[in-house]
Amino acid sequence: GKSSWKNFKFLNKFSIGIELVNPGHNFGYRKFTRKQICALIKISKKLIAKYNIINSNIVGHSDIAPLRKKDPGEKFPWKELSNSKIGIWHRLKKIKLQKHRRKKINLNEKKSFFQCIHRIGYQIHSSSKKPIYKNKIVKAFQRRFRPEFISGIIDQECLLIAKNLGFLIKNKS
Repeated sequence: GKSSWKNFKFLNKFSIGIELVNPGHNFGYRKFTRKQICALIKISKKLIAKYNIINSNIVGHSDIAPLRKKDPGEKFPWKELSNSKIGIWHRLKKIKLQKHRRKKINLNEKKSFFQCIHRIGYQIHSSSKKPIYKNKIVKAFQRRFRPEFISGIIDQECLLIAKNLGFLIKNKS
């Protein structure tokens, strides 16, 4: 399907998809089982080693196709995977972050947020000028990196997370 990440488009040509059974957001979305996550970690580690996959390229459907997809969703344990050296996660303390939740940002900070998430890999293209795209890409970012509160609105907490991730990505390349 239509997707993009970093400089790649139509990712089915360049990717390995792993599907975990879950009814999804429209059919009783639920937490992933321990057995599913353990199996995912095991197979992911094998694929990462075999194909030399970098952590910032381990993504979910909602990261690569935010207009069309919500999965794997806010119940997916991205932080746990990152702790197992699969994917990326920020290095900020939850208590510090929550103090910045729902605090407004200015236009320059909004631009900075989009620059940071572009550095991570999210595609910011011409359709990103449309409010619906901006809202969906922000929700995709929040589902992954701030799953406790998905609003589609960029606040200071989102900005801090994006800056931290952008810094981590920049310093690994």
